[in-house]
Amino acid sequence: MASGAISGVGTVFKRNAVALAEVNSISGPNRTRDTIDVTTLDSTGGYREFIGGFRDGGEVVIDMNYTRAGFDSLNTDFENNTTAQAYVIVMPDTGNTEFAFSGWVTSISKSIPLDDKITMSVTIKIDGQITETS
Repeated sequence: MASGAISGVGTVFKRNAVALAEVNSISGPNRTRDTIDVTTLDSTGGYREFIGGFRDGGEVVIDMNYTRAGFDSLNTDFENNTTAQAYVIVMPDTGNTEFAFSGWVTSISKSIPLDDKITMSVTIKIDGQITETS
């Protein structure tokens, strides 16, 4: 059987509908869900019981080549205290699946090695729900 796997080549990360250049990798979103313990002394079989609580959109980490334009746009988001920004991950599958979300830049770091390119890593905390479309 042929694999349905796809390569990450062609994936695009957009900030406010504009593609960021020179992205090397994207990790996330890493969503989680809280659970609420509703166990009682008469819970069936002596097992704990739970109900679902709040969901958390998690974080997205972008590793990219350092460019002044990329740094400036994401640093603007980092310095912004009033409005979550719009971000979209566009996958290179046949449906061009998109994961759209609002978020807050929570960290920006740079790496300046002796014998390699200068890179930066940016963490974005997702604010609210992620919308998936194809």
